[in-house]
Amino acid sequence: MGSEKTAAAFGGLGELRRDPFAMLPFCGYNMGSYMAHWLTMPERTDRDALPRIYGVNWFRKDADGNFLWPGFGDNSRVLEWICRRLDDDAGGATTPIGVVPTADDLDTTGLDVTPDAIAAVLAVDPEEWKRELPGIREYFAQFGDRLPAELLVQLDALESRLG
Repeated sequence: MGSEKTAAAFGGLGELRRDPFAMLPFCGYNMGSYMAHWLTMPERTDRDALPRIYGVNWFRKDADGNFLWPGFGDNSRVLEWICRRLDDDAGGATTPIGVVPTADDLDTTGLDVTPDAIAAVLAVDPEEWKRELPGIREYFAQFGDRLPAELLVQLDALESRLG
């Protein structure tokens, strides 16, 4: 995952950063060790009690630079889908990056958003993701031999799914 830098991070505002929860400027130890710690949770915890993780791009824009998704108040519509997924009560489309909602899975009642905009928000473009892979590999490389091998395994699997 990536997000744009904020004023808290060293470097230019708006540059892409890949550290989890934008913690790199505040972490007092090697982030490879931090990631390794969290990857051991399944060994120490009941797998059924572990959280499921969802990624959402709230900030996708159209060709004119306008946000496709209406904003914060309507983010609850996606959160509602996530909650229904947790209860095994919602569908989704399987993509190379995981399951995403379909337009029919989201409650869009009352939204002033076109079906084309909804389709664009939910679209997964393998070519776009392929362009991200070198940056992810570059980010991982900074952790050297402290990077958990499982992260590279998962990145290779993503690359394979993308074709």
